[in-house]
Amino acid sequence: MGENLTLPVPETLYGTYAVALAEPLDDPASLAHDHVARHTAPPLRDLVLGMLGSPMLTVDQRPADGFPPLPTDLLAAYGAAAPDLAAVSAAAHVIAVRAAYRPGRPPAHEWASRTVAGALGAVAGAPVIDVLTPQILTRPHLLRSLPGPDGAFRLTDWMLLPHTSGPGGFVFTTKGLARFGLPELRTENVPPSLVEPWGRLLNGLAHRLLNLWLDEVPADALTFDVPETVSVGLQDIAAAQGTEDPMRREVPVRLRLDRGVLTTGDDPETLCTALFGDPPCR
Repeated sequence: MGENLTLPVPETLYGTYAVALAEPLDDPASLAHDHVARHTAPPLRDLVLGMLGSPMLTVDQRPADGFPPLPTDLLAAYGAAAPDLAAVSAAAHVIAVRAAYRPGRPPAHEWASRTVAGALGAVAGAPVIDVLTPQILTRPHLLRSLPGPDGAFRLTDWMLLPHTSGPGGFVFTTKGLARFGLPELRTENVPPSLVEPWGRLLNGLAHRLLNLWLDEVPADALTFDVPETVSVGLQDIAAAQGTEDPMRREVPVRLRLDRGVLTTGDDPETLCTALFGDPPCR
């Protein structure tokens, strides 16, 4: 087995959000422009307004039956509140906000489309749906997720960690790394006692991989090599949640590319014990 894994690099990435409306808005692109100009601080404001005035970002309002049905069952499974689900189900019109950008830093397609969708949701008092996950974004969640002046953001605001039980334990598959162009992460056979610590470790692993990807993927690359063994530390786990950890303890995690997914290849109990202690919790 080689020392690197070769990952495909998409030519273009797309951020897609939906706003579920009871009534249509007059000129939603202009409304979004005005709201972003008044309520968004630079440098994010300038990035969003620049994309909003270009073909890289589209604002498409139609009657609800002009789009595929919004996945209310999945939205409910991922924690949507009952009033938001009712508003989505009853929506007469939908605005689709879609932005395109190259892979790398900044992930402008996601920042711009989420900001514009959030602006329209605020203007209309309407639910905003992250189509990828899929998830209804509350106003506090949406605002918290946007990057600060230095471009920093919490990965846990952009990625979910669903897990399901199987015959050998729990199966984890991240949902959200694909929005940045990366394969999702997957682990099988996680013991029930390790669901919480393994979830935190996967958050840290995703954070470390994403930083490597955003910082180093060439603009015109067709493929990109990442290490097949990635060090993950307590500081990565904290950073994924927007906090800090003074301890520098790390563990190496082996990866393999399996049918388009990055699968972890080490024993979860061994890694959690090495990183968090015995028993593996903090």
